[in-house]
Amino acid sequence: MWQIFGILAAAIAIIGIEVPRLRRKGLEKELWVFSLLLFFGTGLGIAKSLNLPIPNPLDWIIAVYKPTSDALTRFLE
Repeated sequence: MWQIFGILAAAIAIIGIEVPRLRRKGLEKELWVFSLLLFFGTGLGIAKSLNLPIPNPLDWIIAVYKPTSDALTRFLE
């Protein structure tokens, strides 16, 4: 439970430092991207601290390209 509070405290500190600077400079698009990435990063950090299974992006890439790889292997043999 303390890990979650630590992650949220770090996210709040990052928001407190970065958001005013981005607003002052008028960087609205960058603020949206920053918010989205911080949201996902915080969510993944909390999921990791709760020992939840986090999907590996490499598994998705393998699932997409495996049929093509198998077909090429059969073709070249």
